[in-house]
Amino acid sequence: MHADTVPISLAAACRLIETQFPQFAGLPLKVLEGGTDHAIYRIADIAVARFPRRAADADACRQKLAAEAEALCELAACAPVPVPEPLGIGSPGEGYPLFWAMQTFLPGTVATPGMLQASRDFAGDLASLITRLRAADTRGRRFDGNGRGGDLKHHAAWVETCFRNSEGLLDVPRLRTLWERLRQLPREGADVMSHRDLIPGNILVRGGRLAGLLDGGAFGPADPALDLVAGWHMLDAPRRQLLRDALGSGDIEWQRGAAWAFQQAIGLVWYYRTSNPAMSALGKTTLERLLNAPEISSS
Repeated sequence: MHADTVPISLAAACRLIETQFPQFAGLPLKVLEGGTDHAIYRIADIAVARFPRRAADADACRQKLAAEAEALCELAACAPVPVPEPLGIGSPGEGYPLFWAMQTFLPGTVATPGMLQASRDFAGDLASLITRLRAADTRGRRFDGNGRGGDLKHHAAWVETCFRNSEGLLDVPRLRTLWERLRQLPREGADVMSHRDLIPGNILVRGGRLAGLLDGGAFGPADPALDLVAGWHMLDAPRRQLLRDALGSGDIEWQRGAAWAFQQAIGLVWYYRTSNPAMSALGKTTLERLLNAPEISSS
């Protein structure tokens, strides 16, 4: 999936779990598909083991996992739905060179881009979620400079790389025109607490409603518009309007949310075209929604 992928086999994962977390020994182990930055193994209906896929310094990896566990606990304290609970950090072994994380398992169905796109209830759930996260105390912290959530212009080089690799896959000239405008949008408002990766794969649903959040280890301060990407990834136009109205997003904030969705989606289509077709398809769906939204493409 990545040029710097660190492989781990099911057998090695099983031995590491049984050795370091013996309370789970003998329980069925299943590979969960879809992880891009982690190989994820489900342990019965109790826990999941998350093994980082990307090569990294082992100590830096351990520190990152510890920070993610702390962020998960902070997210759980304010989220209106369940969040995985950290259970511990595993050590390298069995040929796997990095530290890894254990978390509780959450029941539910992983969302898809179109699964609940026309649901008023789900749109309302997303609005309630974002409202609750925004209300959490930043404790004086600001965006840490990692990933999305800061200055849109800092992503220009990556987006240009994506344009070059998307020739023949997407309408690149039209997308270039849209990005040139979106990346110039001024910032409004101080940082607020944000999940920072509200894509369908990190959303659990049950009975047509929001049921849980995954991959919340990046929870932290960011652009107030960042979590609006959820609307572009998962809602049709009428339901996006419900989300916008519920959050009271003005024109600039709403369009910046579209810009962050663009920045994320443009990298999914070509990068995961063969290694993760579902992620590639998500990128196409989101870009189509952006191009077909009059308030974004015609502004």
